[in-house]
Amino acid sequence: MSELQINTTQNVKIKFNAAGAGERLLAFMIDMAIKIGYLLLVGNIFNAFQNMDQWSQIGINTLLGLPVMFYTLVLESFLQGQTIGKRILKIRVVKIDGYQASISDYLVRWFFRIVDIYMIGLGFFVMLFNNKTQRLGDMAAGTAVINLKDNVTINHTILENLREDYKPTYLNVIKLSDNDARIIKETFASAKTTKDYQTLIKLRSKIMEVTDIKEMKQKTDMEFIDVVLKDYNYYTQDM
Repeated sequence: MSELQINTTQNVKIKFNAAGAGERLLAFMIDMAIKIGYLLLVGNIFNAFQNMDQWSQIGINTLLGLPVMFYTLVLESFLQGQTIGKRILKIRVVKIDGYQASISDYLVRWFFRIVDIYMIGLGFFVMLFNNKTQRLGDMAAGTAVINLKDNVTINHTILENLREDYKPTYLNVIKLSDNDARIIKETFASAKTTKDYQTLIKLRSKIMEVTDIKEMKQKTDMEFIDVVLKDYNYYTQDM
């Protein structure tokens, strides 16, 4: 399993295990089985439309085929980089800069499936000879697929220890994604260790910009970032 090093915008290096080509292929096969199952199901249900004219049948077949066509794009966009197959295999699409991929990134990856998958499976062979296990769509979108099965402790995750009587300060932290929170925690820990106050200032400023927090209620950047992480965990722990 190859190691993938992601450089965040705060110039902090975070290491992940890149999902292997075999895992990605298996996830693809699971998704393909779901698509085939769907087509067989709707095909049996709509056999009653066989007596319709040719253009009506083409229209209905096109409409029924849309979920299959846009399956990957829609699920990755709404499940933060995962399809059902990827979720089962515990792998996920992320940006190389460490942030959550955007819909435009997923769109680029989805478009390149025409070349990667449907043209003699070119993407699979590209992954075999790529140290980040990227297919062409990943290269174009600046993404990679990481393995989520690593055993980590609370210090390596977005989780924070909270008192039972903890009261949150910033509701706006729910605008962050899990990936954002993880990067904030990694950067925060690194900056505290090295006493890199410039990075702390930049990190606090970026958090306020993304979450639209107008006023910092703590005295220092460290206190503010610490509260943001705790608040995020408070609001998302039961979601």
